[in-house]
Amino acid sequence: MLTAQGELAEAKELGVAKSSELRSEDLVPISMADSAMNGGNFAHNNTEPPQEIKVLPLFSLKGKTAIVSGAGAGIGLAVAQGFAEAGANVAIWYNSNKKAIDRAADIEKEYGVKCKAYQVNVQDPAKVEEAIKSQVAEFNHRLDIFVANSGIPWTQGAMIDGEIDHYRKVVSTDLDGTFYCARACGAIWREQKKNKLENFKAGSFVATASMSGHVVNIPQLQAAYNAAKAGVIHLCRSLAVEWVQFARANSVSPGYMATEISDFVPKETKDIWKDKIPMGREGEAHELKGAYLYLASDASSYMTGADMIVDGGYHCP
Repeated sequence: MLTAQGELAEAKELGVAKSSELRSEDLVPISMADSAMNGGNFAHNNTEPPQEIKVLPLFSLKGKTAIVSGAGAGIGLAVAQGFAEAGANVAIWYNSNKKAIDRAADIEKEYGVKCKAYQVNVQDPAKVEEAIKSQVAEFNHRLDIFVANSGIPWTQGAMIDGEIDHYRKVVSTDLDGTFYCARACGAIWREQKKNKLENFKAGSFVATASMSGHVVNIPQLQAAYNAAKAGVIHLCRSLAVEWVQFARANSVSPGYMATEISDFVPKETKDIWKDKIPMGREGEAHELKGAYLYLASDASSYMTGADMIVDGGYHCP
């Protein structure tokens, strides 16, 4: 049986409170050491601005390595193409769409960068970690950018009538998968910063959230998807604080996009969507390239914990 002193020691080791005798200052988790916090205050000047001051070079990703999950098609593929255009070497992940292998070859040929496709199940934390480590080793032993874009929709209507297994799959992919990816690449960025990797100031984690993390869009019912995407947004805010010394974390919240993920939706429902979008149409995947490039690059060096809504104005009225 632990004494009060033993409880305090164990609590400090685990980063949690276990004794009624713990003081408020003892409740700061050990992980806060990574975010330059001491007693609730951030250390002054614990990050550095980029040396470049001209705008176009700030957007350059030349010499950087990026991994984009869910990049077999749609948003993820467009983002991978955008990063390659900006000079990055890109690893693209897919789940079942083997066309990603050909798309990677096309990107490599067109933009003169290294680009390869890998089949990775983001629902498996061990496979995520293994994939990231092996690809970092293959891509010049560095990681600069990770885009957590893997996601699936809720397709079973009212949550009361939906299957629990479907709920688990949606949340496991959309939220848990984002967490697993963040956990693995965050550890790498911490080491790269500690070891002063050449030309590395901070990693950039960008997660694909959704306007559905901000509003309850209609007429479709998709409570599980909405909740998962709201969780992604707040996860990035939380990581922005935890990682402040070695990485930034932001999210993009697309609106209705003309991609494969919504192919199952009837035209009548899509017409209702357009009725409620000020711009009157779905977005195209390439219209998101700029948002992701901004967050991935030094152009957004003073931006962390933010969410960019790109939805044609849907959430405005």
